[in-house]
Amino acid sequence: MKVPFCLFLLLGFVSSQQSFAQKTPVEYVETRIGTAPSTTESAQSHSEAGSELKGQTIPAVGAPHGMTQWTPQTRSTETKCISPYYFTDTRFQGFRGTHWLNGSCVQDYGTLTVMPMSGELKVNPELRASAFSHDKEKTSPDYYGIYLDEYKINAEVTASPRSAMMRFKFEGDEETFIVIEPNSDEGQGFVEVFPEKGEIVGYNPVHRIYQGSGQPAGFSGYFVLKFDKKITQFGVWKGDTIVPGGKELQGKGKREKLGAYIGFGASAQTVLVQIGTSFTSLEGARLNMEKELTGRSFEVVQNNTKKQWNDALGKVIVTGDEKDKVLFYSALYRTKLSPRLYSDIDGKYPSFAGGTPMQNAEGFDYYCDYSMWDTFRGAMPLHHLLEPKQSGDMMQSLVKKAEQGGWMPIFPCWNHYTAAMIGDHSSSVIADAYVKNIRNFDLKSAYTYLRKNAFEVNSSAKSYAEGKGRRGMESYLKYGFVPLEDSVWQAFHKREQVSRTLEYAYDDFTLSVLAAGLGHKEDADILRKHSLNYKNVIDPSTGYARGRYADGSWIKSFDPFAKRVSFITEGSPAQYTWFVPQDIAGLSKIMGGNKAFTNKLDTLFEQGYYWHGNEPNHQIAYLYAFAGEPWKTQKWVRKIIREEYDTSMGGLSGNEDGGQMSAWLAFSMIGMYPVTPGTPDYVLGSPVFQEVTLNTGKGKKFVIEAKGVSDNAPYIQSATLNGKVFTKTYLTHTELTQGGRLTLQMGSKPNVKWGADAKDAPPSLSK
Repeated sequence: MKVPFCLFLLLGFVSSQQSFAQKTPVEYVETRIGTAPSTTESAQSHSEAGSELKGQTIPAVGAPHGMTQWTPQTRSTETKCISPYYFTDTRFQGFRGTHWLNGSCVQDYGTLTVMPMSGELKVNPELRASAFSHDKEKTSPDYYGIYLDEYKINAEVTASPRSAMMRFKFEGDEETFIVIEPNSDEGQGFVEVFPEKGEIVGYNPVHRIYQGSGQPAGFSGYFVLKFDKKITQFGVWKGDTIVPGGKELQGKGKREKLGAYIGFGASAQTVLVQIGTSFTSLEGARLNMEKELTGRSFEVVQNNTKKQWNDALGKVIVTGDEKDKVLFYSALYRTKLSPRLYSDIDGKYPSFAGGTPMQNAEGFDYYCDYSMWDTFRGAMPLHHLLEPKQSGDMMQSLVKKAEQGGWMPIFPCWNHYTAAMIGDHSSSVIADAYVKNIRNFDLKSAYTYLRKNAFEVNSSAKSYAEGKGRRGMESYLKYGFVPLEDSVWQAFHKREQVSRTLEYAYDDFTLSVLAAGLGHKEDADILRKHSLNYKNVIDPSTGYARGRYADGSWIKSFDPFAKRVSFITEGSPAQYTWFVPQDIAGLSKIMGGNKAFTNKLDTLFEQGYYWHGNEPNHQIAYLYAFAGEPWKTQKWVRKIIREEYDTSMGGLSGNEDGGQMSAWLAFSMIGMYPVTPGTPDYVLGSPVFQEVTLNTGKGKKFVIEAKGVSDNAPYIQSATLNGKVFTKTYLTHTELTQGGRLTLQMGSKPNVKWGADAKDAPPSLSK
């Protein structure tokens, strides 16, 4: 039967559309966004350190929240603020098994690098490096492939939660080698070759950062590598000295590079490498490798990991522009790299704050590397919303850290206390989990240690110096604020008294919510009073956060728009003034009411004082909704999305910081943001997609439909929730998890009346 030509075209179009529609979330992810310097206007204007201009991300390959991620390495150091990979670099030094804190300015630790080569054996990472072309990079969360021009090698890596598989296709007829290097900047790495078993094992000791910087952390990054081809030559190396036939080498801590190498003869061939990693032991690394990789091909491992990513990313399904899907799913991917899994497949993990004895995670997975000062704002609430079971494991991990170390950690990284940043935001993420019905962790123990942080001054000079307990706590409890006289020398940030006060006040609010929920009424009342301490550092004569002395007087020399001042953390007083998420209504009263409040917001945005590249600014655009002008939230959120993010390699306007920069984007493209973690509310913004479906568990789906939305129509004209007229400017967690449909009619001009009534504003402590 002949098919009419027009029908043939129609069938072909439908077929192509169906094929196009079958593209999975992971296929939209561009893992290299943030690996080049940012070019946004605000980044150029507000950044001072060179690292602030970089997203500091890597094209990480591995399972969501995996123990070890794998990245192409273009920088050989584990030095602070140097990422393993930068897009602007031109030479490939190997695949690194990395524990880099996603998008940070800290340091890598416990890593190893695997580099294939042919021809002359070279061990120095700079000398052995090969030129490569970005045109030949193949990147995905589950796979990275590159062609090494100088060696004629196709190099590939895929990974599971604790292990990896590499495949090297040597195309030439020269001698083939693989070089292994534990990247210990201190020169303390260890390697041992077992040629008869086709294995190399080793470890790289972990060292602390910030408080206790440079001291041993008490554990190492362990690795076991197994090769599927017969080893024809082998050896070890230190510095520029190669020892053929050497089987074992232990670094002496003299900052010398060292490692091992193996050879497979002179022929075109494919070598498959299995790698297990662990923080407990070589036996743990071997067990992880055997359980995750044995009997699996490269393709099977990759497909398993791809499925894990599609399951995770597929918790949110979006309908809209294809480029926006790349922007969105790439952001969602970056929120799922940390915290990282720390326990082995049998549950073993090194004790927090010391490494010994070995612990066993019973009934949960143990996680670490919480960039808490950043991620409590949006990234952890996103985990709570989309992955409640896993979030409960992350909360239980915090509880275990407190039980093993004696104090609830404030910024736990490298499985240790750090005193890296200010605030005490474990209370925020745990209270946020509680109010969102995540209860698969020890709430009683959690509260015990959170209460200790909030009510007790650490009087032990030794443990305080190690990072235990809130900084500046004695004066905070005495005065209700941290006065300018109180510099905190036992921390990375030494002063920043106003910012500390604001953050402690918020943390006390979140703990009051948890205390009330657990029946501790007296504690809840005290903590609620402490949560109003923010008023002690907002100068009513200016309406801005301002440094204050113990006698109550304000610092005389004061410019609220100064980009950096000693009593503010990484920003200006005008930016930090808005960090009162628990009581925006009260802040508005201090400023003179909603009109004065929104005028100050207008000044911040319209005169270029807003800086999206640093996290304390992230809730600010949503604050108009608290003061009767939600249309301005819609305006500025859409503007920030378009001006501060894109799909280029420099598409982040500041450090990713553990996923927070991307969590803001993911939430905001969906159309909402958790301004006050510790409460069940999400403030509405301006959704980018025509439709978003949130899979919130137990078969429930919540749909946000934005009719007529575009960049030219970012304003909400009207709304219905499950068919009923809806005027609130926020959604609750219960509304999302029960399932339903929010329908927004969007337009090109603001509807200044929608959501403007005081009853429609999000809750506030003073409201």
